[in-house]
Parts: sequence; structure tokens; C-alpha cells
Amino acid sequence: MGFDYYMNPFAEWIGWFPKHMSREERVLVNKLDFLILVFACFSTWANTLDVNAIYNAYVSGMLDDLQLYGNKLNYLNAVYWVGTIIFQIPSNMLLTIVPAEYYIPICEVLWGMFTLGTAFVKNYNQLMVMRFFVGVTSTPCWICNVAILNSWYRKQELGKRNAVYYCTWPLGSMFSGYLQNACLTLDGVGGLQGWRWLFIVCTIITIPISFIGVFFFPNVPSHCKSRWLTPREKELAQTRLLAEGFAPSVGLDRAIFKRVFRAWPTWVFFILANLYWQTPYASSTPYLLWLNDDMYPAQTTADINLVNNLSTAGAAISIVSAMFFAFYSDWRGNRWDSLVMAGVVVLACNVMLLVWDIPNGAKYFAFIALGFCNGPINLVIAWIAEVLAYDLEVRAISLAFVNMGYCILALVLPLTAWQTVDAPRYYAGYIWSVGLSALELIMIPIPLYLERRDKKLGIHQVEKADINVDAAGLEDISSDIDNSLSAQDSEKKGGVVFVAEV
Repeated sequence: MGFDYYMNPFAEWIGWFPKHMSREERVLVNKLDFLILVFACFSTWANTLDVNAIYNAYVSGMLDDLQLYGNKLNYLNAVYWVGTIIFQIPSNMLLTIVPAEYYIPICEVLWGMFTLGTAFVKNYNQLMVMRFFVGVTSTPCWICNVAILNSWYRKQELGKRNAVYYCTWPLGSMFSGYLQNACLTLDGVGGLQGWRWLFIVCTIITIPISFIGVFFFPNVPSHCKSRWLTPREKELAQTRLLAEGFAPSVGLDRAIFKRVFRAWPTWVFFILANLYWQTPYASSTPYLLWLNDDMYPAQTTADINLVNNLSTAGAAISIVSAMFFAFYSDWRGNRWDSLVMAGVVVLACNVMLLVWDIPNGAKYFAFIALGFCNGPINLVIAWIAEVLAYDLEVRAISLAFVNMGYCILALVLPLTAWQTVDAPRYYAGYIWSVGLSALELIMIPIPLYLERRDKKLGIHQVEKADINVDAAGLEDISSDIDNSLSAQDSEKKGGVVFVAEV
């Protein structure tokens, strides 16, 4: 008998598929993994590669070639985030109207072209323009992919899929360092410096990925026209989500912003998510500049290569932690305890770096441990999706709003707490991080209490939904769902009434 992937006991043992899931539903979930995760991961990996390339280019010759002294790197970072902030919420609103399989790939082509333009800038002002438009055009990548990803999976599946998707961010960061080292060998080819070749190669990688989206990426379940899913699979996709309390799309209306900003998750997770996203900040640029300034300041070719390679360590360990905490949180059935564990470690590491007068080995540990704590932070996204299951449009716009907070802080903090001229000490930055690290731990009980209160009171429960399936198909699909739900899930399903339009 041949190997049967869908019924593979190992996949069930690790929790990739919930126990007792029917074969038909496993086939569907496997298709969704392929159609959604492949493009979303490659797209975001290319985006991260393009966005982070400037930091590796900065320590590989761009600094001197374009005279980027003082805080100019911070200003380049800021103008990128200005472009992203401007287009954040409009982007996810467009996603509810424009088919995702065309919208995101078109934006990917555009940011690829602006990345290519970065390779040929002659001065700082031209570089500022390119960074702004990279920010605008790359906005739909992460936030729109997140919205689509969190619209297809049941709650027990969300943590792992979000973790797989998250891993593309550190992989892009890591690969940027390795790619820059490779591009240094092209220094002088075609009259271009090695750092310029990095942006050219990034573009060559980015553009073809957009075609994967056009041919394979689905829209949200209620507007899916994918040729790769059968009509029955599209019905099953919607039915199993309804069983979990995920409501279908109702479209945009004038009341959308009232619904968004009256929902407590919008504000509570805006604060909580941005606290968690900012506290491991030192594992990125400050870590890279510490390596560059204190550890290997000679700036020989060997030192540059070593800095670029060591800069990937924090990103590499965050991949391991992301997968570990994703499986753990799905198994536990909650997100909060993983975030508590990460928060405690982040607080300890930021205190160590604030003290600073510790051995270099201890500093290195603190930087890498902060990278480890980047992993479970993506669970906040899964938590938001679960709490806002009752309204797809609110979920999409709230995710954009929450992420806009991250963009604003990413714009402001490097200009204030994390100024390049303060590298590698960053005294103000570490004071800020210690304060945020303590506050995030205090915040954890708030969404936990509000979520449990809503469940107890039956607030925002999906009681019925209209879906177009024939009577026989509905009976079969419902039977499959019943067989795949655990005892706990079956209790949740008790309040759901399916009404078919025959």
C-alpha cells in the first residue's frame, strides 16, 4: 500500500490535522495549505527580502557610497513606514472589493520595480523616494495575506498556519544577509557596486512570485472562484467555518467603521499586539549595528561577511520558536500562556541590555533570546482572528488597524528611542523596551477576561447562515463536519443552525 499523505498518522500526531477529521476535509485543508500558504509565504519572503536589503546594503558599502551618515538610515526607515501607514486600512478595504488573486500580485510587481529602482539611485534624496513607494506598494503583502489566511481555517488550525506564514519573515531577513555576501562577489560587474546588485537580484526573485498568486491564490471563502477547488469543497470550506463560529462576508457598508471601532478587540489588541511586536526590537537593527560597531569594526571583507552571517542568528531561532509555540498553543487551545512565557523572557533580556555592562557573551545571549521571543508573538494574529470570527469585514479592517500601530511605532521609535547615532548602546531604547515589556505582561488578562465574558454571555455567536448548497450535499457535508469535530467542538456547534437555500 502506498504512502497516503492525507491519512498520515504523523500529521495527526503533531496536530497538523485535528483528530477525527474526515478524509474529505483533510484533502480540502491540504489544498488550502498549498493554495494559500505557498503564495503567501513566498510573497512575504520576497517582501521581507526587499525591505531588509537596505540594512545589509548599508553595512556593505551603501553608507559610504551615498554618504548616509548620522541618522539618515533612520529617516529612510521612517519614509518607508509613512508610505505603509498611509495605505494600511485602504488596502484591506480594497481587499474586500478587488479579487485577492489579482490585487496582491499587482502590488508585488510594483514594489519589485521600485526595489529595482533602488539599485540605480545616485543620491540620498532619490533613495528616499524609492523607499516611500516601496512602502506604499508593499503594504498589501503582509496585511492582506494575513486577512486571507485567517479567513479559511478553523481555530485549531490557525496557530500552526500563522506560524508557518510568520517564518517567512525571519527567512527573508536571514536570506538577505546571505544574499548580500553573494552579491559582494559581483562588485564592479557592469560598473555597479555589490550592494546595488543586491537590489537587482531581489527584483529578479520578486517578480516571478506574483504569477503564483494569479494562478493559485484564492479569495475569501464566500467569494472564492478558484479553479483548484470543486464546488463541494467550496461548500465544505464555508460549512466547517460556520461550525466554528466564523461568519461569512456581508460586504462593506456605511456602518463598517462603527462596527470596527466599537469592537473591543480592535482597541485591546491594538495595544497588546504592538507592545509585543516592539519589545524584541533590539534583535533586529540594534543587534546588527552592535555586531558591526563593537564586535567586528575592522570592516574587512571577512568581517562584513561575518556580520551579515551572524545577523541571521536571531531570525533563525525565531523560526524554531514560532513553530514550537504554534503547535503548543493549538494543543492547549489558547494563546495567552505562550505570550506570557515570551513576555517574561523579553523583560529579562531587555533588562540585561539596559544594564549593558555585562560580558559580550551575555549580550549575545540576550539579543538571540529576543529573537527567540519573536516567534510566539505571531499568535496575537490568530487570537484576533478567533475573537473577531463573527464579522469578516471587521476582522480584516481591525487587523489592518492593529498593524498600522506597528507601522507608526516603527516610524517613530527609530527617530526617538533608537537613533542610529546612539548605536550600539541605545540607552533610551532599552529604557523604553523594559517599560513596554512590563506593560505587556500586565495587559494579558484584559483580552482573556473579555473573551471569556463574551462567550459566557453568548455575545457575537453565529446562530445561522445562508449558504447555497443542495439538500443532499448539505447532509453529507454536515455529516463530515460532525465526524471531524472533537467533543469540545461539538458543544460549540450546538448553537449553530444551518439554513440552506435550495
